Amino acid sequence: MIVITSPTLVTNEIEIIHALFEEGLQLLHIRKPDYSEEEMKIFLSEIKKDFRQQLVLHSHHQQASAFGINRIHFTEKERYEATEESLKNWKKNGFKLSTSIHQMIDFEELSNEFDYAFFGPVFESISKLNYISNLDFKTELKHKKNSVKLVAIGGITSKNIKTALGYGFDNVALLGTIWNSNHAIENFKLCQQIVLTY
Repeated sequence: MIVITSPTLVTNEIEIIHALFEEGLQLLHIRKPDYSEEEMKIFLSEIKKDFRQQLVLHSHHQQASAFGINRIHFTEKERYEATEESLKNWKKNGFKLSTSIHQMIDFEELSNEFDYAFFGPVFESISKLNYISNLDFKTELKHKKNSVKLVAIGGITSKNIKTALGYGFDNVALLGTIWNSNHAIENFKLCQQIVLTY
C-alpha cells in the first residue's frame, strides 16, 4: 500500500504517519510542493529514522541521502526535463524512481528506469474538487506494454479498490481517504485488508 501526504499541513500529521507505518504502511510519498528546503528538512527530521527508507521524496531530492531515503518521485515536468542518463545515474546510486502520468500514451513511453508510475484520476478525486476521470480504464489498461508498474490514484477508497485492481492496476495509492477524514488509521487498515485479500 502507498499513501501520499496531504500537500498542506495536517493536525497531528507526524503522529498519524508513525501510526500508519506501525500498521504496515509500505511506502509514504512526501508531497509538500510549497515547502522550502528548510521546511522539508524539519518535516523529514520529525519522522523516525526506522521509517525513512520507506519514504519517497517528491521535491528537494538532494536531501534524500542525508535522511537515508533511497526513493524519489518525478513530477511530469521533472520527467520531461530528465535525461535517460540522469535516470540511470539515480538508479546506479541505489535509488528507486517513480513518476506521475495522466494519459496512457505517456505510460507507453516511460523509461524502464522507473519502478512505478501513478496514473489517474481513476475515480472522482476526494481531495481535488471536480477532478474526474475521463478515461476508459477497462479498455486503456489492456494496451499496457511497459514493464513499469502502474499505481491507481484519485478517489481511491475501500469501496472501489477492488474495481481499480480489477482494471489491471498493480497497486493503489491513498490520499484523500486518509487525510480528508478523522479516521485515517481505520480507513488505512480497511483498505489494506482489501488489498491483502484481493
